[in-house]
Amino acid sequence: MRRREFISLAGGAAVWPLAARAQPRERMRRLGVLLPANASDPEYPTLIGAFLQELQQLGWALGRNLQMDIRWGSGNVDVLRKDANELAGLAPDVIFAAGASATDPVLQATRTVPVVFTIVPDPLGAGFVNSLNRPGGNATGFTSFEYGIGGKWLELIREIAPDVRRVGVLRDPAITAGIGQWSAIQTAAPTVGLEVQPINLRGSRETEQEIAAFAPGAGSGLIVTSSGLSVQHRDLLVGLAAQYNVPALYYARAFVDRGGLVSYGPDRIDQFRRGAGYVDRILKGETPADLPVQAPTKYELVINLKTAKALGLDVPATLLARADAVIE
Repeated sequence: MRRREFISLAGGAAVWPLAARAQPRERMRRLGVLLPANASDPEYPTLIGAFLQELQQLGWALGRNLQMDIRWGSGNVDVLRKDANELAGLAPDVIFAAGASATDPVLQATRTVPVVFTIVPDPLGAGFVNSLNRPGGNATGFTSFEYGIGGKWLELIREIAPDVRRVGVLRDPAITAGIGQWSAIQTAAPTVGLEVQPINLRGSRETEQEIAAFAPGAGSGLIVTSSGLSVQHRDLLVGLAAQYNVPALYYARAFVDRGGLVSYGPDRIDQFRRGAGYVDRILKGETPADLPVQAPTKYELVINLKTAKALGLDVPATLLARADAVIE
């Protein structure tokens, strides 16, 4: 979906053919959507485009039988909270929330409106559900990964940059997932033979200062873990890695598309498509309490060869062969 088409649909201004208006009116259902990014974010229009495309294939069309109210939280906690309250106040049939930073304020705003979340690392630890198999409340959805992926991240950064000896792990210490991801990486580090150090994601200035204190010196590397703050600071984090000539691994492809070195994580487009499937099932009468939380079925490894060359890295052929996408 092209950006202009997406903005038109998301704004509720889509114009559909006159012939469609002559058809018998279907019951209009209301869908709230809360995203942790800006409307100008380069990744999210593609994700929402895939989400809407899947809904359309399941029989839902904006302006015919579905109204969508979308809010862009911009990665700001206060904005996300305000947007979540607004969406809950509209009494939609279901709310779709992307990431823990959007899901948390939605569930604080309502415990009655059905909620479908996606790309959430630890919904059980965050208290979003009572169990993964039987969520039990008004929310269900899709996890982004198990914490054990932290060991894989360490192995990959060691493989693509063999001279790395110490890794700064950027995490949001204010969320359960930030603590959990760091803990898993810290546990796996001795096995991989790497030293690790947490770097707290906060405001731009504080984050920049912490990376500036860690990055200089030989053998340094970075791992950027999943959080709303990492999305908010995406370009800053990629830019700082380039500025200090530090190999960095990211949890999502969008960072590599913007110039990051390597990413490994779930296929986020697939997560949004599967989220649309749960929205469809709820609109057709099922309840979140009975829909199990599901793990990713697709992971992708993405490598930016241009960035590797700028860092003086010779990417192993075996790693290139395993990559799902190579950016040249």
